[in-house]
Amino acid sequence: MATWQCVKQCGACCNLDPADRPEIEDYLTPEELELYMSMVGEGGWCINFDHETRECRIYANRPRFCRVETTIFEDMYGIEPEELNDFAIECCRQQIEGVYGDRSLEMLRFDKAVGF
Repeated sequence: MATWQCVKQCGACCNLDPADRPEIEDYLTPEELELYMSMVGEGGWCINFDHETRECRIYANRPRFCRVETTIFEDMYGIEPEELNDFAIECCRQQIEGVYGDRSLEMLRFDKAVGF
């Protein structure tokens, strides 16, 4: 069975382009939406994403919507705890494909890490 995990130095989720998330207003509070939009920088990339190290500069203090945690996904998306693993894997695969491509090094690394 595949098990979700974040793959270091990927950063696909740091591509915040609102055009790629048309339902964003459905799952963020007005305050979170304002914060989200303030984080969108050049090319849709998060202003806190370090392109050289490919890591988040505020990881320990990142907003709720940047975290893959059971209670957050249940609250934001209605995902039951037992569904989180499969849902998170699919979300990551879609995001990685959209940002880097389905045959990218990032996708290969992610698939290997999760056992896909």
